[in-house]
Amino acid sequence: MESAPVLPRIAAIITAAGSSRRMGGLKKEYRPLSPRQPGPRGESLTVLGAATLAFAACPRIGLIAVTVPEDPSAGEEAARAALPPSLFEAGRPLYPPVCFVRGGPTRRASVHKALAFLASWNPAYVLIHDGARPWVDGGVIERVIDAVMRCQAAIPLLPLTDTPKELDDAGFITRHLIRSRIGTAQTPQAFAYPAILRAHEQAALLEERDGRDYTDDAEVWGEFRGPVAAVPGSPANRKITFPEDLAP
Repeated sequence: MESAPVLPRIAAIITAAGSSRRMGGLKKEYRPLSPRQPGPRGESLTVLGAATLAFAACPRIGLIAVTVPEDPSAGEEAARAALPPSLFEAGRPLYPPVCFVRGGPTRRASVHKALAFLASWNPAYVLIHDGARPWVDGGVIERVIDAVMRCQAAIPLLPLTDTPKELDDAGFITRHLIRSRIGTAQTPQAFAYPAILRAHEQAALLEERDGRDYTDDAEVWGEFRGPVAAVPGSPANRKITFPEDLAP
């Protein structure tokens, strides 16, 4: 009798440690979606609740870590209140465990702290997702998981519809870029673990020494580890930055 295949341990990090300054000081991840989007029991979902549920519903995800602000008033207690109660059912839980990690002063630092937190669980792969992207769907998550298992690093990418130009400091066009070779990055971004943890450790050293700034985790991987594969993203997988972005 053949034994069942050993499935890789896959974790997800949901980032929600930012201050939401461009939302007028209101913590965007904790705001309800409008129009009302129902949860498993008909309750109204928040931005963070919808994003987290998308990963909790994926049977390949074994653990979820949510980064929260250092400020206690918006920390673990507030984040837990923004999530549907079904995520924390005892006994026979419907979903994988959800843990909370206090973030750092930047998004990269917050992700780094969450990656270090996952060391005791020792996943094979980790998906890193913006908590302000509530409309991520299972298809994008599955595509990224399949790709990271083949390539060690993968992100969803949307093709551009307009032709991009590169400018100099004076505002003049210096290059007419080829649209078919450029896309906009989305999340979740997925990586082999612990290689992405080691890459973040190296990035932290450069930040401290040279004042470097990294815009996403794919940039961190690309600088310290190697190529990143791209899979099709989704136009619906938008990120909420301003209050008007809450509209569907």
